[in-house]
Amino acid sequence: MFKILEGLRVVESSAFVACPLGGMTLAQLGADVIRFDPIRGGIDARRWPITKNGKSLYWVGLNKGKRSLAIDASKPEGQELLGELIAAPGAGKGIFSTNLRADKGWMSYGELKKRREDLIMVNLLGSSDGTSAVDYTVNCAAGFPFVTGNHHAEGPPRPVNHVLPAWDALAGVNLALAILAAERHRRLTGEGQLVRLALSDIAFAITGHLGFIQEAQINQEDRKGYGNYLYGAYGSAFETSDGRWLYIVVVTGYMWKELLKVTGLGDAIGAIAARLDLDFRKEGDRFLASEEISVPIRAWCAQRTLGEIEATFKGTGVCWGPYRTFRQMLAEDPRVSTTNPMFSELEQPGIGPYLVPGSPIDFGAFSREPPRRAPLLGEHTDEILSQDLGLSNSEIGRLRAAGVVAGPVEVS
Repeated sequence: MFKILEGLRVVESSAFVACPLGGMTLAQLGADVIRFDPIRGGIDARRWPITKNGKSLYWVGLNKGKRSLAIDASKPEGQELLGELIAAPGAGKGIFSTNLRADKGWMSYGELKKRREDLIMVNLLGSSDGTSAVDYTVNCAAGFPFVTGNHHAEGPPRPVNHVLPAWDALAGVNLALAILAAERHRRLTGEGQLVRLALSDIAFAITGHLGFIQEAQINQEDRKGYGNYLYGAYGSAFETSDGRWLYIVVVTGYMWKELLKVTGLGDAIGAIAARLDLDFRKEGDRFLASEEISVPIRAWCAQRTLGEIEATFKGTGVCWGPYRTFRQMLAEDPRVSTTNPMFSELEQPGIGPYLVPGSPIDFGAFSREPPRRAPLLGEHTDEILSQDLGLSNSEIGRLRAAGVVAGPVEVS
């Protein structure tokens, strides 16, 4: 983590991927992010993947570096405490982030603003029209399942869902950006604001930025799924003699020349270009002949092991990468190890030691520090009540006895 955002405090009420990821992004840059959850844990406290002992790797992965407050927000006293915490005075404070319903009641912007006029609140919605949505339903609506997979077979195309929650990831980063932009505006003008962003808008914006919307609108046709071929350029997957797979991609003329040179396939592929009357110096022509070009490259790869291909490509301009399972990635790729300064091994209570990433951003003006582990649920309850809200030990004891606060809590 870094300390570039030291002095910034964000209170977070969140669940699932995007909002917790936004808070963690800021925490790994040095912000003080306080996440509050119900005393028994929120709706994502037990989400998979889990360890064999039932501990959520998902939850600890998205909450590294935060402080945790376990509190019953259904009780008026709990709501009062949270209102004070969210709207606390001071520079860098008075920032609230949530992806939960917050359009009415004590947690609404209107009510919280009564406590602090320049409050910043960022509310992540499912859809901009107010309907509920998650990454997988948004992805369905954005067209991508119909270009995922190979739809050259006979019959109507069948949608294929992706596994990576890409829209959640992009929304989390945009949420962090929204907080920083709103905080800068407040420093310059003294004005707070309510910021809304919707998961569906993130997906549709990227779809438009990449030209998918315009392609359908202007050309009046739907793109097909091209399997592992790279649309508009050349790229494909190949199997090796030892049963491994790799991907070769060509997006520049230099990469194309290097691929032909190191494989020795220039004459064979040149004959294909002549037969098809195409110019393989052109990216589009290489795409049109993707299957034909892949035939000799497929045979070349099938005669060699992955190690032999790696040795052949090393130090050349060929752009390629091996396919790896997650376990193969851990075993083979030094970028996913402590040799990469982004990674550290830390001890997570209840789980044990394991590899965790810090921020992928490397600031020249700051030294990179190891990432901090995720908190136990309610691990910082007393600290927050005493240091941040100024409550005495007797007051904290009374709140605990009344079931308003708790922690640390074992989630099982």
